[in-house]
Amino acid sequence: MFPADRPRRLRSSAAMRRLVAETSVEPRQLVLPMFVGEGLTEPKPISSMPGVVQHTRDSARKAVAEAATLGLGGVMLFGIPEHKDAVGSGALDPDGILNVAIADARSEAGDDLLVMSDLCLDEFTDHGHCGVLDAQGRVDNDATLKIYGQMGVAHAEAGAHLVGPSGMMDGQVGVIRAALDAAGHTEVAILAYAAKYASAFYGPFREAVDSSLQGDRRTYQQDPANAREALREALLDVQEGADIVMVKPALGYLDLLPLIRSHVTVPVAAYNVSGEYAMVEAAAQNGWIDRDRAIDETITSIRRAGADIVLTYWAAEIAARH
Repeated sequence: MFPADRPRRLRSSAAMRRLVAETSVEPRQLVLPMFVGEGLTEPKPISSMPGVVQHTRDSARKAVAEAATLGLGGVMLFGIPEHKDAVGSGALDPDGILNVAIADARSEAGDDLLVMSDLCLDEFTDHGHCGVLDAQGRVDNDATLKIYGQMGVAHAEAGAHLVGPSGMMDGQVGVIRAALDAAGHTEVAILAYAAKYASAFYGPFREAVDSSLQGDRRTYQQDPANAREALREALLDVQEGADIVMVKPALGYLDLLPLIRSHVTVPVAAYNVSGEYAMVEAAAQNGWIDRDRAIDETITSIRRAGADIVLTYWAAEIAARH
């Protein structure tokens, strides 16, 4: 009349739960996305992302140093230029904000922390798209690829350990890998945004990078209804030379992590995006949820689903209390 199996025995104390925990979140598995603004004299708060700022070059260096001290896996850098144009020329300028931010980070951390760079044109174009436009106003895939190859080399020369092509152009990984190798940067790795969806959860990010987006990105980012397509994209990226593949966003697409994990042998990452961050912060500010527990539960769920690496704006905070 009594249960023979009592799983609760393994939940009886904090020490017991710690002993049998199946999933862990360690600082080395976390990457901190960072925004660096050109011409800023002090960090600029991002209203829709409480606690996150557009860094100055100086404050970015300090944040990189802290990330290294905390033992984070890396930082992912986004540059916010003062001036934009139709072809995103600032992305290739050696003195452009992203390239100098990469150089700053590498000089600050050396090889103690991986310096990663967002390889995309959206922050640099006046129309806000991830590539150059053709005469009809559509994103020109192949013309954009040429710029991506040049951008990858620029990031490598600035000191990036990994480049993160996020524009979802067909063939982008192969073109960037070929450009890097031809320039002698065979050691620079590619973290491919393999399955990046046209998501509503990027809303706060638009403020974070002062986006100039006109229209939407549904012709190149993935349809949220599709899962098999994500696997196809990931396998293509691996075939083209990706060293890591990533799913973005994370929470609405947790089902894709075990799917992709089971089909590739490279590490799998997930990006806990701005909208996911903002929802927790907003609910916590209103007293509706326990903030720290919600953060831990969120990141643990992404790891539990199969992500080896998690990009999250909470990375430093989690590591500091690890």
